Amino acid sequence: MSRFYLTTAIDYVNSRPHLGTAYEKVTADVIARYQRLRGVETNFLMGNDEHSQNVHRRARELGLDPIAYCDQMEAEFRTVWRTLDVSFDGFIRTTEPRHRAGVTRMLDRIAARGDLYEGFYEGWYCVSCEAFKQEKDLVDGKCPLHHVEPKWLREKNHFFRLSNYRDALLSHFEAHPEFLQPEVRRNEILRLLEGGLEDISVSRSGQAWGIPMPESPESVVYVWFDALINYASGVGYGTDESRFDAWWPADLHIVGKDITRFHSVFWPAMLMSAGVALPRQVFGHGWVHHRGERMSKTLGTTVDPLEAADRFGVDPLRLYLVKEIPYGQDGDFAYDRFEERYNVDLANNLGNLVSRVATMADKYRGGRLPATTGEPGRLPGVVEAVVARYTAAMDRLALHAAAAAAFSLVDAANEYITETEPWALAREPAQAKRLSQVLHETAEAVRIAAVLLSPVMPASAEAVRARMGGPSATARRFDEATRWSTASERTVVLGPALWPRAEGGRLPGTHDTGKARTMTDTEKDHADESRPASEAAPPAATPTPPQAEDPRITFDAFMEIDLRVATVLAAEKVEKSRKLIKVEVDLGTERRTVVAGIAEAYAPEDLVGRTVVVVANLKPAKLMGIESNGMILAASLEGGIPALVRFDDPPPPPGTRVR
Repeated sequence: MSRFYLTTAIDYVNSRPHLGTAYEKVTADVIARYQRLRGVETNFLMGNDEHSQNVHRRARELGLDPIAYCDQMEAEFRTVWRTLDVSFDGFIRTTEPRHRAGVTRMLDRIAARGDLYEGFYEGWYCVSCEAFKQEKDLVDGKCPLHHVEPKWLREKNHFFRLSNYRDALLSHFEAHPEFLQPEVRRNEILRLLEGGLEDISVSRSGQAWGIPMPESPESVVYVWFDALINYASGVGYGTDESRFDAWWPADLHIVGKDITRFHSVFWPAMLMSAGVALPRQVFGHGWVHHRGERMSKTLGTTVDPLEAADRFGVDPLRLYLVKEIPYGQDGDFAYDRFEERYNVDLANNLGNLVSRVATMADKYRGGRLPATTGEPGRLPGVVEAVVARYTAAMDRLALHAAAAAAFSLVDAANEYITETEPWALAREPAQAKRLSQVLHETAEAVRIAAVLLSPVMPASAEAVRARMGGPSATARRFDEATRWSTASERTVVLGPALWPRAEGGRLPGTHDTGKARTMTDTEKDHADESRPASEAAPPAATPTPPQAEDPRITFDAFMEIDLRVATVLAAEKVEKSRKLIKVEVDLGTERRTVVAGIAEAYAPEDLVGRTVVVVANLKPAKLMGIESNGMILAASLEGGIPALVRFDDPPPPPGTRVR
């Protein structure tokens, strides 16, 4: 059996994890679950970085011995990861004896290679980063990550001859283009290597909290040098060589983009010096922002992951983090956006689809769908294409694209119901066989969609699978679990709504509106005509699983959207936002301010004078404190950058209606 060794960065325990920290762990968990689903023996390692001076300081503030404080924080971290359903296989703490043994052994190997020496170091030191900063890296004299002025330190340290490994690292990057991903991270590090490397400090003097330097117990190993070795010590380096040989090298390190330099330059150089094989790949993910601001404990811009999960559930939160943030890029989290995506993806789409299929199977076939023998419809072909797209996305770590592929199958199943109209087939006795086939094929498509979503939403995917019948996703390998099959009878189970629609930031039952839910015309078509409407539509606190309306809109509804040609008069970037541009447009009869999320594709100066299309009758909304009166139309592929709608020359004059 093949093996896959996956790690995440270990975390400082000076405070509880925030949503940005959780993002890394959840996305790594998706990768681990996918590998297991493929039948690959997987070892997923996480842990805590406890030798930080910030950790020591926090323990003293609380009047605790540092190790007692770290014990408490381990329990808190494990509670968060358990609640978020993160399925790690191993957990390491840098205060453990096995880690100390691994650090000591690697330092001994590096020293034997002649790559350690003593000297004095002085420079700017950011206490929050626990890292030295070069003058050119500071912004207005402050750390760019924590916005605090670093301290100037001078102390006697041990140094690692990092400069000796520049050429070897460049050769490795050339021979292994996949070593550091995404490409933007790789390019950054290549520029760094091409500019030359300086030797780095590997010890701190005058401190007792840490692992003593071999032969120099008056100094401790520098926290970053210490921490990196956890990936090796966590699988037996220095304590269990047979286990280490079985799992090393690591297949994938998942880390934040701000620490890729440590993992793709320092760490491989350390391993080269110690005569240890290099990891196969490092992936530097982006940051999760909160309303445009990077999440940071120091900056006080954090979101509690347990509070976020408590709003709509753990799996909806996991889905949001995976699907809404292109993996490798920065993303944003806001509670209103979380609610919007919960309703769109789960309440209205997947949850509604599960309810439709189960309700019709129960009503028309008593929940038992016979094996199909007729010519299949189009869904088997859709499944084959979606599974191929999903697999390719997961293999290249485009987790967001994989989630989107799974939901494209959900969309296809909804469209198939609209096309085939099972409720109409049910009125024709001659169509009985056709009705059974349509219901069975739709249930099978939903089951396979659940398999694809199982790494992202493990508990929810299993609940969907149970409703649709068939074996558990984890009971079979991925290739078997995603293989189309309607050749045997299945039982579809009716149940309450998996994801009741949220309103005002809450789910039904958490507040009482005093209003009953009204059935749509489509739901009435699906309901038993002999049942009173009051029975078919209970109060909102215990809603009947909704049946989706035809997703297509009428011509009259479309014509209510007022699309107008406009000319850009002025444009400027919105402060503290990576995506937003404030644009002033001429609509022919008036001027308006519109905030558009197109800064990744267009510079403000390139927009002035361009002809664009604006949704002119959109209600005003505030974005980053600026009132936006409309929306500029742009298109983008999943995870791609936006492209504005263009006109042939000469363009229509401002104010022209787009129909």
